[in-house]
Amino acid sequence: GVLAAIGAASVRVWRRPRVAILSTGDELIPPGEPMRPGMIYDSNAQILADAVRELGGEPLRYGIVADNLDPLRARLHDALRAADVVLLSGGTSKGAGDLSYRVVRELSEPGIVAHGVALKPGKPICLAVDRGKPVVILPGFPTSAIFTFHEFVAPVIRILGGRSAGERPTVPVKMAVKVNSEIGRTEYLLVGLVPGEGGLAAYPMGKGSGSVTTFSRADGFVTIGRHEEIVEAGAEVNVQLLGSELRVADLVVIGSHCVGLDFLLGQLQSRGFRTKFLAVGSTAGLQAAQRGECDVAGMHLLDPATGRYNLPYLTPDLELIEGYGRKQGLVFRPGDTRFAGRDPAEAIRQVKEDSGCVMVNRNQGSGTRILIDRLLGGAQPAGYAVQSRNHNAVAAAVAQGRADWGVAIQWVARQAGLGFLPLEDEQYDFVVPRGRLERPAVVALRELLAEPAVRQRLAGMGFRLKV
Repeated sequence: GVLAAIGAASVRVWRRPRVAILSTGDELIPPGEPMRPGMIYDSNAQILADAVRELGGEPLRYGIVADNLDPLRARLHDALRAADVVLLSGGTSKGAGDLSYRVVRELSEPGIVAHGVALKPGKPICLAVDRGKPVVILPGFPTSAIFTFHEFVAPVIRILGGRSAGERPTVPVKMAVKVNSEIGRTEYLLVGLVPGEGGLAAYPMGKGSGSVTTFSRADGFVTIGRHEEIVEAGAEVNVQLLGSELRVADLVVIGSHCVGLDFLLGQLQSRGFRTKFLAVGSTAGLQAAQRGECDVAGMHLLDPATGRYNLPYLTPDLELIEGYGRKQGLVFRPGDTRFAGRDPAEAIRQVKEDSGCVMVNRNQGSGTRILIDRLLGGAQPAGYAVQSRNHNAVAAAVAQGRADWGVAIQWVARQAGLGFLPLEDEQYDFVVPRGRLERPAVVALRELLAEPAVRQRLAGMGFRLKV
C-alpha cells in the first residue's frame, strides 16, 4: 500500500539465498525409518534446514548420499547448479573413507581455501569456493556442525540475503563453576543461564560434539580463547544467546539427576510451567541453592558423621522438601559372570584388579560419584576418567558395550534391561532457598509430591515414599 501510494509499480528486492544440503555416509537413515544396528538418524539435515530458514534462506534438501564417489560427485554438481551455497555434512576428514573431501578437492576457481580450523568443537571443517559459490563440508557430529555453521556459514547467508553479517545477541554473566579448556584451540562451551542474586550465572551443559539434546537445552555459549586454559568460577564472561532472547523458566532446578525428578518436571510442564534442569551433581546443586541461583536443588548427600542424608548439609537459609528413597547399585550386561550372582563387595574387589573390566564413572560432585569413590577406596579402574552426567547415560554406555559396569539407580537398570547388584539405599530430596518457597512453581512441586496418583507412579518406578 505504501509503495502504491508513492507511485512505485515495482521495487528491487533481495532474493532468498538458496542453500543446498547434502548428508553423506553409509550409516545414515532418514528420520521415520526403523532403526537398524550400526545406523544413526540423519539429524543434521533437519537442523541445518531450520537454521537456513531462520536466517531467511531457502533450504534445498538433497537427501542422504551413500559413501560412493560417483553418486556423490553427481549430487554435488546438481546442487551447485541449483543453489547459491552448498553444505555437505560429514566426510570432511582426509581418510580413505571420507569422500566429501575428495569430491570437493576436485573443485576449482579457487577450490578449497581452508581445511581444519583451531576450534573445539568443529576442527575438521572444510571451506571451498567454486566459481563464486561457497561450498562447505561441515563435521558430521551435530554440535560441531551447528557451531561451525553459525561461525562460517550464517554470515554468508545473511549477506546474500541483503542483510549485515550480524552477530548473535550477547549477555554478560558470571561463570558458576570452574571450567578447564584446551590450550591451542578456541572452544565453544554450551551453557545454561539462571538468575542469581548478583545477576545471571552460567552453568556448563557438558562437552562433546555429538549431543543434539545438550544443544537444544542450552541458552547460549561462551567462547573460550585458544590461550585460555582455565575459566575460574565467578569469572565474568559474555554468552552469545542461541535464540533472539533469553526466556527465564518458571522453575529452575540444579543438582543431581534422577528419573523421578524427570517425571515430576514433566508433570509440571503439562500443567503449564516452564522448567529448566541443569545436571551438575548434588554438591554443585547445594551450592547453587546457597547462592540463590535456583528454585530447587536435587540432592542425595550422605553425611558420614551422622549417617543421615541431606539434612545435615542445610544452612539456615535453606529448607528441605522431602522426596523419596531409591536404591543405587552396580549395573552390568545380563550374563556377565564378573557380576551376576556375586556379592557386590566381592564384585567391586574384582573390578579393581581387572584391567579388562571397563567402568563408566559419574561427574565429580555428584552424590553417585561420592558413593563410587567411597566404594573404590582410592582405586581408579579402567574407564575411571570417563564421566557421565546422569543415570541414563551410564546405563546406555553399559548397554551399548562402551563400558562393562557403572553405578545407577535400579529403575534405570531395569528400563535398560541390565543386571543390577544393590549397593545402597539412599534418600533423594529437594532443597529450596527460603525466599523462593512461595513461588508458584515451587508450591506446585510440593503439591505434586502429595498427590496420590503421583505418589503411586513414583512407587511404581521403584521409589520409596513415606506414608
